[in-house]
Amino acid sequence: MKTPFRLAATAAALTLAGAAQAQEVTLKFHHIWNTQAMASVNVITPWCDKIAAESAGKMKCQVLPAMSGGGTPPQLVDRVKDGVDDVVITLPGYTAGRFPAMEVFELPFMTNSAEVGARAAWDYLQKNALKEFPGTKILATWVHDEGYVHTREKSVKTLADFKGLKMRAPTRQTNKLLAALGASPVGMPLPALPDAVSKGTIDGFLLPWEVMPSLKLHEMVKYHTETDPSRPALYSAVFVFAMNHAKYDSLSPELKKVIDANSGPAYSQSIGKIWDNSQAVGRKAAVDHGNVFYRLPLSEMDNWVKASAGLYDDWTADMDKRGLNGKQLLQDARDLLVKYKK
Repeated sequence: MKTPFRLAATAAALTLAGAAQAQEVTLKFHHIWNTQAMASVNVITPWCDKIAAESAGKMKCQVLPAMSGGGTPPQLVDRVKDGVDDVVITLPGYTAGRFPAMEVFELPFMTNSAEVGARAAWDYLQKNALKEFPGTKILATWVHDEGYVHTREKSVKTLADFKGLKMRAPTRQTNKLLAALGASPVGMPLPALPDAVSKGTIDGFLLPWEVMPSLKLHEMVKYHTETDPSRPALYSAVFVFAMNHAKYDSLSPELKKVIDANSGPAYSQSIGKIWDNSQAVGRKAAVDHGNVFYRLPLSEMDNWVKASAGLYDDWTADMDKRGLNGKQLLQDARDLLVKYKK
């Protein structure tokens, strides 16, 4: 028969064991890319390795790539907010019109550096858009490197060449851009793209170079239209690295410090730099495949800029209707991009 002392000691031991176990955290990390994608290899895996090392193994990731945890890419923003997933990386623009303030970086011809765009987007988010993400702690935000035009059957050299083309873009603003240029926009998230191209559902798409090799998209299209690097890119899209806020709040102070050390403005900027550095590798796959490249002359690029100029007025008017100062938001974004431009 156990004495009261032995029972108390056993209870204390169980309490200590429970406390120790409570410090061991597994974060369910859900995202859109396959395991070969640049983001998986150069961002997600290193981040998970770092938090494991810096927490002495008390915190680790359960990575769910390519939406293997269920749901669809547009649902990731709610999945992390509601605690279905602990951590996600996704594009707010997949949910059209829900994160309007952050759309400013998805307007055409804003930036041609993901690193600069990332630093600007972080500051802008803190000032203007955190309220768009209730229940969510944003660990990082950034934009991808220059987005270009990729087509199956013909090269796009002028505005007239867009006519009749069904083109995919990831967000509301890039779909509006395609319509302004004369194409028929088709909105869809990244995972659906290979099937749509291979079946001929679409004639082409807007995309940066980095993600194409992992999906073998350079094998599904033949023509690539690139803009002059001296000018802002045709388009970009915004990413968020987001954590369920309740999950973050439940962490011990030491584990919070680990998350804090691997998030924020400098971390956002470093991710942007990774995207910039990935461009040449992604492009080389299309070069090696024997695809056809065309650089848009500045004179024709001016025509594209002019054709899409109305998108700025439309966006600022939309912000005004939502009770926001659209012109000020646009100016904030532009000022930050100038501030961080090298």
